[in-house]
Amino acid sequence: MAKRDDVSEQKAADALAALGNRTRLRIFKLLVRAGREGTNVGTLQRHLGIPATTLAHHLATLTNASLVEQERRGREVICTANYKAVNDVLAYVKAECCAGLESTDDKAA
Repeated sequence: MAKRDDVSEQKAADALAALGNRTRLRIFKLLVRAGREGTNVGTLQRHLGIPATTLAHHLATLTNASLVEQERRGREVICTANYKAVNDVLAYVKAECCAGLESTDDKAA
């Protein structure tokens, strides 16, 4: 069974990897700008000017990393940024700020 720190580390790595792609970062930034009410997939596509299949691929990656939530409302799919997830990733990264290297228990990568 994975230790809790390993799970948090994996979640952080997955989220940062998802945001490491320029298109996905642009999608996430648009969703942050849209606020808590989010926006529909068609609006994202118009702003980004990318094919629907490409957008679907990137949204799936962001959703799998828990950074984006999707909800069907009638015929629309509304996407919202998961602020808690991104705040958790930032908190994980900042948790050991200035703690010094002597206190780490890093494993060889």
